[in-house]
Amino acid sequence: MMATIKRREGKTGVSYLIRTYSGYDGTGKQVEKTMTWRPLPGMTEKQIEKAINEAAVIFERKVKDGIILDGGTRFSDFATRWMDEYGATQLAPKTMERYKALLVRINQAIGNIRLDKLRPDHLQKFYKNLGEDGIKSTGSTATCVADLTHIIKSEKGVSKVKVAEHAGVAPVTVTSACQGKRISLTSAQAIAKALEYPVEKLFKIEKEHAPLSDKTIQHHHRLISSILQTAVQWQIIYDNPARRVKPPKVERKEAVWLEDTEAQKVVEALASAPIKWRTAILLLLHSGIRRGELCGLEWSDIDFENNLIHIQRASQYVVGMGVIEKDTKNFSSVRVIKLDTEIMEVLQQYKIWQTEQILLQGDRWHRKIPIKDAHGKVSMQKNERLFTQENGLPINPDSVTDWVKKFREKNSLPQFTPHTLRHTNISLLIAAGIPLRNVASRAGHANLTSISKTYAHAIKTVDEKAASAIGDILNPAKMKKA
Repeated sequence: MMATIKRREGKTGVSYLIRTYSGYDGTGKQVEKTMTWRPLPGMTEKQIEKAINEAAVIFERKVKDGIILDGGTRFSDFATRWMDEYGATQLAPKTMERYKALLVRINQAIGNIRLDKLRPDHLQKFYKNLGEDGIKSTGSTATCVADLTHIIKSEKGVSKVKVAEHAGVAPVTVTSACQGKRISLTSAQAIAKALEYPVEKLFKIEKEHAPLSDKTIQHHHRLISSILQTAVQWQIIYDNPARRVKPPKVERKEAVWLEDTEAQKVVEALASAPIKWRTAILLLLHSGIRRGELCGLEWSDIDFENNLIHIQRASQYVVGMGVIEKDTKNFSSVRVIKLDTEIMEVLQQYKIWQTEQILLQGDRWHRKIPIKDAHGKVSMQKNERLFTQENGLPINPDSVTDWVKKFREKNSLPQFTPHTLRHTNISLLIAAGIPLRNVASRAGHANLTSISKTYAHAIKTVDEKAASAIGDILNPAKMKKA
């Protein structure tokens, strides 16, 4: 049956409804496919007639060839399907967790729009709205106004870790709440529910009035574009409207690191720290590995004879799953790093200490631990982890960040996080004149361009030293005076 064309007039002007059919459904009813075509301003009646007839022929052919499937699906419905069919197999659990959070705001804005009706201007207006003051009011925050530590330990008789598990939040979130720090309203509600308290009795709820950052807006755009591009690949829509929209440009920021004198103060303060944490922080500083890579290390990865460590896996905490084991960030992150004798001696001492602790723990020590992969599959493996909980179970990477914060405040040290130590290691190597390619290889960076932009200041400092050195060499008089 040939496509039919119907002229319509509305508030937005003249449009044409093109209708055709694609077989029959299970009840024997014809499956109707439609599209709306709008003439460009200034087109004559003759031009419109020619263009609409061409559009009808093309639409009918695509329907016949199966290219037009179900463009009438709402964005939110397809996004759910995308998360279930694509995300579950192609995305890391942490990425899935972040995307679910982003989709809450996205679906509020464009979730009810049909895929075939979604236009670039819808997205442009959405991104503009995200950048306006007050947008974060949809993500209210909460500050604890009760003695949460007393309620957890004395009244309920449980640990913060157990509350975190029951609430489905990270342990560091419960700790932050106990310390009176702001947490998300969602986390506050989950904690209150776990403790069987009304959220209003435990927390003061506040609305933030600030725009989202350009980087966060770009994250929204990338997710929308990925979902729509899949709809194109699955032949549900013709084109991806997100490809014709430019989100705010994000300026790459230089990494924040400690100066050499600041790093030395950290090392000095670590002398009185517990051996487990002293070893972990010194290893981060000496190797430049990521926090998750540190928590994924096993003793079989340490080559004491040749002073080498092998980076082969990473640990990650995912809400609802707990601590999981995942691959490193990218292919180049699987690497072998040479370490100096000093840190290897620290590791030797720590290994002796850990062996003593295993004997003291007795039956409490888990000689086999459950390793959960990115898909939730659990396997029992021999416990060879370097850094664990007291009973030998895998350590939550968030606990490293939490300890660093307390250590920093206790010793009045400059602001730094575990990731700052990674940046410090890389910048110190660059400042020492180590070739950029070698630095990138040790750090597990995927390309030199990324490291060049991120550590531009350190590279500039080395370049200035090089310029001064060549000037000294080519100026004998200056050298003689020196």
